Amino acid sequence: MRIIQTNNFNVQIYEKMMIRFLITTVFAAYCFSCIAQGEVTEEFNKLFEKPDYRNATFGIQVIDAETGKELFSQNSEKLMIPASVLKIVTTATSLEILGADYRFKTRIGYKGNIQNNVLNGDVVIISGGDPTLGSAYFSDRDFLKEWAEKIREAGIKKITGNIVLDKSNYEVEELPPTWIWGDIGNYYGAYFDPFTNHDNLFTITFKSGNAGEQTEIISTTPEIEGLKIENQVVASENNIDNAFVFGSPFDKNRVIRGTIPMEKDKFSIKASMPSPAELFGLMLIKAIREEGIIFDGVSKVSSGKAKDFTEIHTHYSPSLEAIIQQLNYESVNLFAEHLLVQLGSEKNKKGSREAGIEVINNFWKELNFETQNLLMEDGSGLSHFNAVTPSFLNQVLKYMYHGINSENFVQSLPQAGEGTLKSFGAVDFPANSLRAKSGSMTRVRCYSGYIICDSGRTVIFTIMVNHFAGTHSQLRSGFEHLLISVKKNF
Repeated sequence: MRIIQTNNFNVQIYEKMMIRFLITTVFAAYCFSCIAQGEVTEEFNKLFEKPDYRNATFGIQVIDAETGKELFSQNSEKLMIPASVLKIVTTATSLEILGADYRFKTRIGYKGNIQNNVLNGDVVIISGGDPTLGSAYFSDRDFLKEWAEKIREAGIKKITGNIVLDKSNYEVEELPPTWIWGDIGNYYGAYFDPFTNHDNLFTITFKSGNAGEQTEIISTTPEIEGLKIENQVVASENNIDNAFVFGSPFDKNRVIRGTIPMEKDKFSIKASMPSPAELFGLMLIKAIREEGIIFDGVSKVSSGKAKDFTEIHTHYSPSLEAIIQQLNYESVNLFAEHLLVQLGSEKNKKGSREAGIEVINNFWKELNFETQNLLMEDGSGLSHFNAVTPSFLNQVLKYMYHGINSENFVQSLPQAGEGTLKSFGAVDFPANSLRAKSGSMTRVRCYSGYIICDSGRTVIFTIMVNHFAGTHSQLRSGFEHLLISVKKNF
C-alpha cells in the first residue's frame, strides 16, 4: 500500500482505523440485532409456554416494511384459519382492481310507456350490488324516498304493473356452504343479497326482569311479514349481550337463546334479515305510495335482464375508499362479501362468490405471489375453511405499503384504542404507531398490520393462533405485550 504524508497525517493509518471502525460498527449492529431478536423471542416464549397456549397452533412473522427483510419468524409458512384478517386480502385486492373512487350504482327506471301520467308497465330496479343502501355506517339519505321522487318527477302518477327487482348481474347462492349454523342468524352472519338494505339486519328489542327470569320481546324493527320468533332468552346479572339468534335465510323462523342484562326496560340486539329483497320491495312500494303515486301491484325478483329499459335515475354509493374505511375499522362482514362478489361481476362478468375468489387468486398470482398459501371460501373470514399463511398476509401488506393505494389502505386499518383495536392501549402505541386488522372466532385470534417502532423503522407483522384454550382477552393481552416488545426492539 502506498503511503502518502499530508500535514504529518498518515492516510494508511487512517484507512486501517476506518476499517476497524466499520467492523466494530457492523459487529455492534449485529449484536444489537441479536439482542433485539432475543428479547422478542423471550416475550414470545413467555406467552406460548403458558398451559393455555402450549398445544395451540401458531404462526408469526415480522418483516421490515421497506426492505422486506425478515426480522422474526416462527411457523410463518403454516396455513392458519385467519378469521377477519382475511379482509386484508379482500380489501387490498378491491382497491387495486376497482380503485379508490369506485362506486356501486343502482339503476332506477321502467319498461313500458307513459301516457297521461300513467305508466303502462313496470318500475324496474337494476341491482349494482350496493351494500350501503340505508346502512347504519353511512349518513345515508332516505334513498327510497329519493327514488320515489324521481319516479314522480318522470311524470308517473300511476303504475299499472309491478315493481321488478332485477338481479341479473349476479349469480348468487343464499350464503356460503361453509358458514356454520351458529353464525348465520346473528348480525355478523348477514350475507350478500343483490338488494341488500339496512345492512340486512333487523332489531329485536327485549324487556328483562330479575336474573334467571324469562325475557319479553316487545318489538322487532323493521316489521317482517311472517316472522316467527321462539324466545328462550333469560335475564342475567352479567351486563353484556350474550344472546344468539338461530335461523336460516330460507325461512322466517328464529330461535333466540342466551342471556341479556337484567332489569332493562329496553335492550336491543341485531339479527340477520331472512329475506332482504322481499323487505326492499315492500319498503319501495310504501315509499311510492307515500309520494302520492297510485300503485296496486306487487314486487318480484327477476333473474332475467330487463328489456326495453328506460332509465330515470342512477343511485351511486359512497366511494370504495369510504366503504373500505368502515369495513376494516368495524370489521363489517357484509361489506366484505359484497366486495368479493363485485370483483367477480366487474372482472369476470359473473357476480358470484366463486368468481370473486378466482379474481383475487389470479390478481396475486400474476404478481408472483404463492397463491397456494391462500385458500379462500369467502371475503370476510367467517368460514372456518379459510386458510392463509402469515408470510402471505405480510407480503400483501408490504405490497400495499408501497403501492398507489397505500394511504387509503393503511388508514383504513384501526389504530390502538379505536375500532376493533379499542382494547389495545393507546399509551403503549401512541401517535398512530400501530395500525392493524384483528380476527377473532372461537379458538382463533389473529392480528396483522403495521408498527412504527421506537427506532423509527416501520415493520409489518402477522401473528395467528388457532386452537387455543383459555380466554380471548388473556391471549389478546399476551399479543399486546409481544407487539410492545416488537415496537421497542426493532
